[in-house]
Amino acid sequence: MYDIVGDIHGHATKLEALLTKMGYRQGEYGWRHPARKVIFLGDFIDRGPEQCKTVAIARAMVKSGQALAVMGNHEFNAVAYATPDQDGQFLRPHTRKNFEQHQLYLEQVEKGSELHREHIAWFKSLPLYLDLPEFRVVHACWHPGQLHKIAPYIDERLRIREHAWPVLTRPGEAGFEALETLLKGVEIPLPRGHAFFDKDRSPRRHIRSRWWNREAVTYRDLAMVPEEAIAHIPHTPVPADILPGYDGHKPVFVGHYWLTGIPAPLNEHIACVDYSVAAEDGGKLCAYRWSGEQTLSAERFCWVE
Repeated sequence: MYDIVGDIHGHATKLEALLTKMGYRQGEYGWRHPARKVIFLGDFIDRGPEQCKTVAIARAMVKSGQALAVMGNHEFNAVAYATPDQDGQFLRPHTRKNFEQHQLYLEQVEKGSELHREHIAWFKSLPLYLDLPEFRVVHACWHPGQLHKIAPYIDERLRIREHAWPVLTRPGEAGFEALETLLKGVEIPLPRGHAFFDKDRSPRRHIRSRWWNREAVTYRDLAMVPEEAIAHIPHTPVPADILPGYDGHKPVFVGHYWLTGIPAPLNEHIACVDYSVAAEDGGKLCAYRWSGEQTLSAERFCWVE
């Protein structure tokens, strides 16, 4: 039996409160439950006040066999930010925007410290996804086509191969789109002539999509954009083959999407457990308490405010 925990973003105190609420207790070798284990969906770092403690809790639980974990886009970015390329630059450019997104983590871990190096090594050891006998886990999107494309770049434990890091960080390279889809979701290009502004007032011509929505037929139905931007998204049909679909063979659990409101499954086979714990106006740290069911239920969600 597993408790699937969503994006924590450095909120270790809330993580401890959630674990306590679910019956876990802290012992000599970290947090444990007499009958259950945790699966972490990634995004341990950035934004929150206790990022090093968050990583320490998760690492200890994974090491002691009390948890599994997959990589989130923030762990991928942290590795790329810390890894020089053959030209002496970095796989994630040290632009002002990228630094500001990562600044709190670098300050808390002390950039270049031994602890920072340990974190980077641990992040690199995380698999991109899990396909367990009972259910599947990925940070943002279960996409069969992109899983096939990423296969040459990961090893038998589903970790990114060392030589693949430069390729997976360069737009246009084989594997880049697959990695982006698994860790950030399905991006759909808008029809020619359409665009909107994101929260940073940057023009965007792609939308992040509700890939799990089997009833959506237009760009506006699928779009995950700021409320003030939705009117700029065309209400015209999307191409029939643009979404991955899902066979429903097993439940799928994802994080990443900063949902709000009362937690509930996205559909009978797919659940998101990211409910915006790091939001400035307050969110939830959320878990789904899976106990063998194939049809997911809102009653299985557990959270702390």
